[in-house]
Amino acid sequence: MHTSAALPPNDRTLIRALREWLQAQCGQPVTLIETHISWVLLAGERAYKIKKPVRLPFVDFSTLASRRRFCELELRLNQRLAPQLYLEVLPVCGTPASPRLGGAGEPIDYAVCMRRFADGALLSEQLAAGRLQAGQIEQLAGALAGFHARAPMADAATPWGTPAQIVQAARDVLGTLRPLVDAGAVDTLRGWLAERERALTAVWLERRAAGAVRECHGDLHLANAAQVGAEVLAFDCIEFDPAMRWIDVASDLAFLTMDLHAHGRSDLAARALDAWLQRSGDFAALRVLRFYEVYRALIRALVAALRARQPEAVSASPKTADVSPDYLACALAAAQARPAPRLLITHGLSGCGKSTLALQLLERTGAVRLRSDVERKRLFGLGALDRSAARSLDVYTAEATRRTFLRLADGARIALRAGWPVIIDAAFLRRAERLDFQVLAAELGVPFAILHCHAPEPVLRARVAARSAGGHDASEADVAVLQRQIASHEPLDAGERANALDVATDGTVDVAALAVRWLAVPAA
Repeated sequence: MHTSAALPPNDRTLIRALREWLQAQCGQPVTLIETHISWVLLAGERAYKIKKPVRLPFVDFSTLASRRRFCELELRLNQRLAPQLYLEVLPVCGTPASPRLGGAGEPIDYAVCMRRFADGALLSEQLAAGRLQAGQIEQLAGALAGFHARAPMADAATPWGTPAQIVQAARDVLGTLRPLVDAGAVDTLRGWLAERERALTAVWLERRAAGAVRECHGDLHLANAAQVGAEVLAFDCIEFDPAMRWIDVASDLAFLTMDLHAHGRSDLAARALDAWLQRSGDFAALRVLRFYEVYRALIRALVAALRARQPEAVSASPKTADVSPDYLACALAAAQARPAPRLLITHGLSGCGKSTLALQLLERTGAVRLRSDVERKRLFGLGALDRSAARSLDVYTAEATRRTFLRLADGARIALRAGWPVIIDAAFLRRAERLDFQVLAAELGVPFAILHCHAPEPVLRARVAARSAGGHDASEADVAVLQRQIASHEPLDAGERANALDVATDGTVDVAALAVRWLAVPAA
């Protein structure tokens, strides 16, 4: 029988002939996209991905049987996140010089058939064109958190997510990368890896025992996500190496946040992290996220170095044709960054704009946010936008409030100890609640401040009424709740005002200046 495995890995006979056949079938030009391990043919409304018969340190597609197996696995895995895109696996029949998709005869290769999305839909393309919006990133990160919650957990008998496996994977990348780039940078990162191994071994074990190691996407950079209709979909997940997809969910997220940092969009990286945390509640992931961001940057640096060594590889797609960031520099910068934990709590009546300001501040500072409205609902198994009345639940009892603030404190403690600035987004209308967090900051030796937001009562009423009617916010406070708050809240005392950043939100707020003020607050 004919097999394309008999062709040398750099032989382009099959792909050229298949491209010509597809052009004859669809009556229009067919675009070829090429990476270091695959070809993709864009023909009309379909895309066909054929795996190159290559054997590399991290992948072996050298036999027909392996390419079929990995095509089928790619279909199954990607249908978890993008069922609209991944359709079927088709045999390539005929001969390398005269192939066709499907039909009678012995297969000589296999192709994953996908629904083609519009040109310019990749998030990498949208970012380059200046069109990428925070809402798209939030949608993707939120969907990723939901996907992680459903994904199967690694069995205790497997090596996935063990400290030995994590460290060895990073060492392997550094070892492969060293002869391709600046050896001094790689040696610096080797030293960093040894230090992180000592610091994080117990944390990795805890994460694995807690079920954080799951069957993830594994390759979620900006060129592997696209706007398809009203949805942002992740695609092209890792199928060829289980060790690269059976990972900590924090490692999966870190690829996205790292890539945004590398492209100079730390604001969007902060929005991605916030959306993922609000959906998942996994604040313990912050203990390992920076490690994984360095590791992910090293993987992209390796891919870029390998691609540079394949001058025959051409692409008509911005997915591979754009100028890549300096991922090695990104890895070094992340590894050498110094933690700067600090704590900010918000204070103000419903509708005062504290959540809006908290979100804008985290964009500028890289802080993480814990929202009382979200964490309160999580205690009752509710999603952020679920309405407690619809479930006949009273989530605003004194006991529920006590548990909510304990949860906020626990999350803040984890994040601060991991080196992150933290914003607690809550009304904090009781002096005792505010004092508890001031004590927490003193206990951890981090700067503490209060973001005091206020606006005239008619403005508050109008905002609360509009928010209640929209139903797109986690808060369930209505005008009646606002009225009770006005009557019963405990204003900041003189000592608290000394720690307060006072902001009137009925006018324009200089968020950049506010961020500078917060970051300048010294430790007590």
